[in-house]
Amino acid sequence: MSRGQPIGKMILLSENAVSKIKQLSAEKPGMGLRVKVVGGGCSGLQYRMELDGAKERDKVFERDGAQLIVDKKSFLYLNGSELDYSEELMSSGFKVVNPNAKRTCGCGESFVV
Repeated sequence: MSRGQPIGKMILLSENAVSKIKQLSAEKPGMGLRVKVVGGGCSGLQYRMELDGAKERDKVFERDGAQLIVDKKSFLYLNGSELDYSEELMSSGFKVVNPNAKRTCGCGESFVV
């Protein structure tokens, strides 16, 4: 994966992620991709993603018209991460490359900090 361009002080967004977010939010003005960290999964924490509008205390990052929305608690876990998107034959979707994750589970869906 190539390194993306910074969209904020501590989160990177790849060109592929920008394109996919713009595609998903094209029919929903003011919406962006919300990335949050929640408890669960085999390793204790996992990512949740959904199209959503920004709330008062959220951190909102923009790049080329794509919005990434992160709540303050989740930002503590995502600090320094990169969001990428890939479409492959066996799996497609967003992927968080998180330098704060000390260990991930075998399925790659959950992590420990």
